[in-house]
Amino acid sequence: MTSTETLSTAGQAVADRRRWFALAIVMTAAFMDLVDVTIVNIAIPSIQRDAGASFSQIQWITAGYALAFAAGLITGGRLGDIHGRKRLFLVGIGGFTLASALCGFAANPEMLVASRILQGAMAAMMVPQVLSIVHATFPAHERGKVFGLFGAIVGLGAVSGPLLGALLTEWNLFGLEWRPIFLINLPVGVVAFLLGRRFITESKAPRALKLDLVGVALVTLGLLMLLYPLTRGLELGWPLWGYVSMAGAVGVFAALVAYERRKSARDGSPLVELSLFRVKSFAAGIAVQTVFGVGLGVFFLVWTLYMQVGLGWSPLRAGLTGVPFSIAVSVAAGMSVQKLVPRFGRKVLQAGALVMALGVLLYIGEAHRYGQGIASWQMALPLVVMGAGMGLIVAPLTDAVLSEVPREHAGSASGLINTVQQMGNALGLGLVSVVFFGSIGDHLTPAQVGPAFVAAFQHALGWVAGVMGAIFLLMFALPKRPAQHVEGGDFPLPVQGRERELVS
Repeated sequence: MTSTETLSTAGQAVADRRRWFALAIVMTAAFMDLVDVTIVNIAIPSIQRDAGASFSQIQWITAGYALAFAAGLITGGRLGDIHGRKRLFLVGIGGFTLASALCGFAANPEMLVASRILQGAMAAMMVPQVLSIVHATFPAHERGKVFGLFGAIVGLGAVSGPLLGALLTEWNLFGLEWRPIFLINLPVGVVAFLLGRRFITESKAPRALKLDLVGVALVTLGLLMLLYPLTRGLELGWPLWGYVSMAGAVGVFAALVAYERRKSARDGSPLVELSLFRVKSFAAGIAVQTVFGVGLGVFFLVWTLYMQVGLGWSPLRAGLTGVPFSIAVSVAAGMSVQKLVPRFGRKVLQAGALVMALGVLLYIGEAHRYGQGIASWQMALPLVVMGAGMGLIVAPLTDAVLSEVPREHAGSASGLINTVQQMGNALGLGLVSVVFFGSIGDHLTPAQVGPAFVAAFQHALGWVAGVMGAIFLLMFALPKRPAQHVEGGDFPLPVQGRERELVS
């Protein structure tokens, strides 16, 4: 071997090492974002008690994050294409770390809500760059292995998030109560930022679309006009301005459609590619993603409140109770993609909706039968059934929705799918005040709180079962057998939607 060949081989080894370091860094950031969702869910009752947050503020601690993430997701991806994915990744992870510090040191519920909104906005800058960096860093023949690792990280996040949140809350480190669930992000974020500057290679899109800040503003305004009255309405006695605001949201969304049409004709870079909705399977899939997000938003918040407030369980016991659910989701998701969908197609997703609905109904029955005396093991069967149903849906859904979308619009379609799922999640969190808190009476005595929360949980689960039924019907518009996409083709982004659904 000549000296030139030796230098070339050494250079390749260094480059190879750099890209695997880069992969570890972006996966660490993705894991941090995923775990943050479940950590907060399990700690909500502790935050409510320690910080004195109202029920509407509890909803906004979770919904504010989801709304900011949804509103900024497409713009975050485009900013990375224009200004560089490494640069936006570093901005996102730096901002996410700072926002985590503000959450951890929040002096009151209002500051915590504002910090969570900032955290969601920074996640919207960071998360879209993860898979874009992977695509820019690894050749097509290696991406299957990379996405396999990514799937393992997602599964690990699904299982470890609730447990980590429960342990950090239960241990009450340094007397900080729930605050370590946010502060744990600080050392991880700082290390990822410093290593990212060194090892991630900068990349940009050859022809990046322009920003649509007006579209982002209209989407955010419309959702705020809808969500704010929903979360505050019960607390304020459903004032007239709330109904006016919710009705006005329809007008804002109509203005968004008109503006996006004009922008598409003017420069071809709208926030929402309206022509995609002419594809029946895509339009139905967007409806499925939105409604599914609503159901998940309702379930996960009321489930946490049911276990920790209604039943009086510790965060650790609640976190451990959720482990069978997380494992069932991960196992069923792997089976659905690898074995079931290639053979049975759309029927697998529809079966998932029915199985999840069955699990919800089993849970209602168990909660009614055992009341406040229910044990964790008595929840295991309905949770495993629900998790299996959810796993059958979340992994193959995005590919089914995208299967008939023209390849030149695949990136826009993927971003839109992820966005509406998060918007649905935020809407579901807003609806908790109606389907859960709305069935709890005012001025409860301590002895009445537990039974009231148990009854409200059963009522809310009835709505979730109805949502699953609606999803089953909407899925008839999906293609019977999703088209097979070429590995490394134009579908890099759907995993983002899957990763968050698995741990919502």
